Amino acid sequence: MSKTVLVVDDDPTQRRLIQAVLEREGFSVSHAENGDAAMAHLASGAPVDVVLLDLVMPGLSGQDTLKEMRARGYSQPVIVLTASGGVDTVVKAMQAGATDFFIKPASPERITVSIRNALSMGDLKGEVERLTKRASNRTTFADLIGNSPAMTLVKRMGERAAKSSIPILITGESGVGKELIARAVHGGSDRAGKPFVAVNCGAIPENLVESILFGHEKGSFTGATDKHLGKFKEADGGTLFLDEVGELPLDMQVKLLRALQEGEIDPIGSKRSQKVDVRIVSATNRDVAHAVSQGRFREDLYYRLNVFPIEAPSLRERREDIPALVEAFIRRFNVEEGKRVVGAAPETLKLLGAFDWPGNVRQLENAVYRAIILADAPYLQPYDFPAISGIVAPPPETVTPVAAAQPDLPAVLQAAHAAMARAPAQDAPVRILDDRGHLRTLEEIERDLIQHAIEVYAGHMSEVARRLGIGRSTLYRKVREQGIDVDLKEAS
Repeated sequence: MSKTVLVVDDDPTQRRLIQAVLEREGFSVSHAENGDAAMAHLASGAPVDVVLLDLVMPGLSGQDTLKEMRARGYSQPVIVLTASGGVDTVVKAMQAGATDFFIKPASPERITVSIRNALSMGDLKGEVERLTKRASNRTTFADLIGNSPAMTLVKRMGERAAKSSIPILITGESGVGKELIARAVHGGSDRAGKPFVAVNCGAIPENLVESILFGHEKGSFTGATDKHLGKFKEADGGTLFLDEVGELPLDMQVKLLRALQEGEIDPIGSKRSQKVDVRIVSATNRDVAHAVSQGRFREDLYYRLNVFPIEAPSLRERREDIPALVEAFIRRFNVEEGKRVVGAAPETLKLLGAFDWPGNVRQLENAVYRAIILADAPYLQPYDFPAISGIVAPPPETVTPVAAAQPDLPAVLQAAHAAMARAPAQDAPVRILDDRGHLRTLEEIERDLIQHAIEVYAGHMSEVARRLGIGRSTLYRKVREQGIDVDLKEAS
């Protein structure tokens, strides 16, 4: 999904120039001729990820537009444009909330770098907010990603249940995000900010279940060298999330039922019961009703836990949420891995939307993580998901096979190096000076250098990019811009 840049400038020529630069880099561009039009565009709900804002405009000035944006709660990063570059003007804009500025006219590289930096800062800010909410146990249903009908129903039901202390049983396949729903229930209740303790009942050894859940006293059994409070006591005043509750042994189900009914626990070795105030939210990916009919789960406990059931939909049932999920994962992993991936290409989103995702959101998350590590272009391509697309290498290097008569790369390199070593200085293939002895323009030298590198390395574009110290995507862009004629056979 491409990022959208809103260009606010009263000069139509300037807007067109910036649009050409940004669209060449894969961004979508919207226009506004003044501050009032910019505010109307933002109010319409149209997607805007970054705002390029001219400071000097008739009507509502850039400074006033920026102040109005922040007053209305629009948090998009703003990069201000100025023709004068006065220090006072720039300082006021930065104090008003601008993230960067540049003086017109600016080079395409300066504009692109500024926008990518702004997007990176936005990703970092969003990730800090997400982690802060999670650490403080204040995640709400507004933080859950997705507006599909199935997810909207989950949010609506969860928000109602969160306002009471009713026990909730969340069902659904593995990897659908049952714990996130439980955290949202906690964050949307009056217990928000208090302990949220998650326990995976299926991962606890059977002989330790009672100790981990209810605690034990020092010396109550062999190896009990210290007192242990237990998960119920840790969650006192907050919420206890029992994941995979269907895996609990039958004898522990009896003690769990008593804790729920009486509001008190009996730690191992303790002489008296202890009162606890805990809200129970449980989850399972199994059919607990079927386990009840087979005698593997207590019927009375089942009805105690299943007072308010919520079914988390599989990713197959909410495919329209995949673009938003992919975008959120890209933002997170950009921060974690120090990457600058802008988004996913349209063909990539189409590929991901058509996949069945047996592992649900967890599988999608891991697939995007791997793609972020592999990515060497601003937008994730289908070949960044080889397990799904079946493409294991970038299309420019796999469209046309290398001709059989073409020598292998090491031989080409050796011959090229030998020829260059024998060539006299005046026959250098890339000339710095023109026929009159003046310096040639940087663009002319760059074009000759790229052309020469393609010839020297026999069209092996990966090697050309590596030798020039640039990425493959940058190399192909420069080839197109410079109008360099490259034989498809040689570019493979």
